[in-house]
Amino acid sequence: MKFIVSTNTLLKALQVISGVIKGGSVLPILDDFLFELNSGKLTVSATDLNISMRNTINVESKESGSIAIPARLLSDTLKALPEQPLTFKIDTKTLAIEITSETGRYKLSGDAAEDFPKFPTPEKVTGINIPAGVLSNAIAKTLFAVSSDELRPAMTGILFEISTDGIAFVSTNAHTLVKITRSDVQADKEAQLIVPKKAAAILKASLPASDNIVSVTFNKSNVFFGFGSIVLIARLIDANYPDYNAVIPTNNPNNLKVSRLELLSAVKRIALYSNSTTYQTVIIIDGSELKVSSADLDYDKEATERLTCGYQGEDMAIGFNARFLIDALGVLDSSDIEIDLSTPAKAGILRPDENEEHEQLMILIMPVVVN
Repeated sequence: MKFIVSTNTLLKALQVISGVIKGGSVLPILDDFLFELNSGKLTVSATDLNISMRNTINVESKESGSIAIPARLLSDTLKALPEQPLTFKIDTKTLAIEITSETGRYKLSGDAAEDFPKFPTPEKVTGINIPAGVLSNAIAKTLFAVSSDELRPAMTGILFEISTDGIAFVSTNAHTLVKITRSDVQADKEAQLIVPKKAAAILKASLPASDNIVSVTFNKSNVFFGFGSIVLIARLIDANYPDYNAVIPTNNPNNLKVSRLELLSAVKRIALYSNSTTYQTVIIIDGSELKVSSADLDYDKEATERLTCGYQGEDMAIGFNARFLIDALGVLDSSDIEIDLSTPAKAGILRPDENEEHEQLMILIMPVVVN
C-alpha cells in the first residue's frame, strides 16, 4: 500500500477530525487514525465510540488498503515538517509504516484496520438540510448554556426541535436558557434530537465559512452531519428534554432597552467587586436611568455605574449572577438589546432589539435574591 500526499493537505484533513480523539483511551485503537485508501482517495477517520468522524482527500495512488496509525505521533510529525510531498509505504501484513520526505525517513508501527470500531450506518433515517452558517451560528449561541451536570443528561446537549414550521435550538443549565428559532428550515415531520456538547463543538469548529448546505439525517440512536468531504456521526443523548417553555414568563410588562456593549462593559467592571461565590450584581432601573452595582461586605468593596436607557414599566431592582449575564450579553451581537422583566423574583428575558431575518433569539436568565 503506497500513496503520495502533501504535508499540509494531510495535516489539515487530520486536524478536522482530531478533536474526536480523547487521548489515553482504555482501548489503544481509539488513539489512532484509520486510513482507508481506494484508487486515489484517502479517507481518514477517528472515533471515541460516541462520536465518529471521517474526512476524504485526494492523493497520488492507484492502490487500495487500510491501516490504523497512532494519531499523536503522526500529527506531531506533520506539524514539524515543512510543506512538501510525503510518500507513505505501508506493509499491511507487518503493519510497518515508512514515511519518506525530501530529506528524511520516518518509521513507525500501525495497528490492524480490522480492530478499528465500525461506524454506525444511517438506517431508517429522517433528514433535513441546514445552511452551514445557520447551523454554526445556532451552535455558537447555545453552546455556552449547555449544562455539565451529568445527573441531568438531557441538559448536557443542545436540543434540535424540528417541526414543519421551522427548527428551534435550545440549551439550558438551569440558570440560563437559550432558544433560537429559525423559520427558514423546515422538515416533513416533527422530531427532537439532543446532540451532545462535545459533538456540537467539534461540528462547529469544522463547518465551512460559506453557506454550504449541511445534510442532517438521524434515527433514534445517531445523527449524521454531512458537508463537503466530511461526515460527523454522534450518538444522541437518550433522555427527555425538560419542558423549558414552562419556565419562560409570558407576562412581562416591564421593558428595558439599553446599549449592549455599554451594559456588558459596565457589568464586567462591576463584577470585579462582587462576592466571589455568588457574583451577585444588581440592576436598578429608575425612569431613564439604569444603575449597575455590586458589593462584597466581607472584603469591604463595592462599585456602582450609571447608564442611560429606555424603559417602560415600574421602577425595579433585580439581581443576576454576573457571569451568566456576561455570557448572555457576549452571545448577543446587536448594538442594542431589550430585557423583558416581570418581577424581581422571575427570570429576565434578553433579546436583540432587531432579530435577523427568519430568526428569533431569546436568552432567559434566572435572578438571584438581592441581599
